Amino acid sequence: MYARSNTLMGNPQAMDDGMTYIRDEVMPLVQGMDGCVGLSMLCDRESGRCIVTTAWVSEEAMHASEPGVHDSRARSAEVFGSGAPEVREWEVALMHRMHEGHDGCHARVLWGEMDPAMAEDAMSTFRMTMMPRMEELPGFCSVSVLVDRESGRSAMTTCYDSREEMDRATDMAMSMREEFSRAMGIRITDMAEFDLVLHHLRVPETV
Repeated sequence: MYARSNTLMGNPQAMDDGMTYIRDEVMPLVQGMDGCVGLSMLCDRESGRCIVTTAWVSEEAMHASEPGVHDSRARSAEVFGSGAPEVREWEVALMHRMHEGHDGCHARVLWGEMDPAMAEDAMSTFRMTMMPRMEELPGFCSVSVLVDRESGRSAMTTCYDSREEMDRATDMAMSMREEFSRAMGIRITDMAEFDLVLHHLRVPETV
């Protein structure tokens, strides 16, 4: 499975219009394309930072969809009052859910970099040592890991049932993250928290 993320730094006052455009225009468009699995959207209303992610059954399907989303991508930037979105393509290395996302979910996203040669070992270690512990976090809903095997970049999204439970889990999650990052030589490059405003990324379980 593969995914394309589009990150926009929009006007916070345009968030509602932007979310409506993604839900009513972009989501039906991409869901009608061959190989599309679904779409999700994360939004930070205070900063205006939003991430729209589409999932695809294959790398070929993802690339074939590119011409069809060009116009909607430009229109999204207009609606959000942002510059051109940052577009990245990923392999879905891991997806695990305790249950589906829902309205009210919140997410913490961590971006990292590692030696590309360590990517497979890192994912195996994550499945064996981190997954069982993450399931014990307060309000844990799901976790996904996207990787770019050529560059060694990664993005991990952990969803929680509410902001309150995400906050309760912060110290435990931080300790686990630091332990895993040290063991696998991963450098955390960014971290952000979001509302999960669209939860239709129907990627199947990988663990």
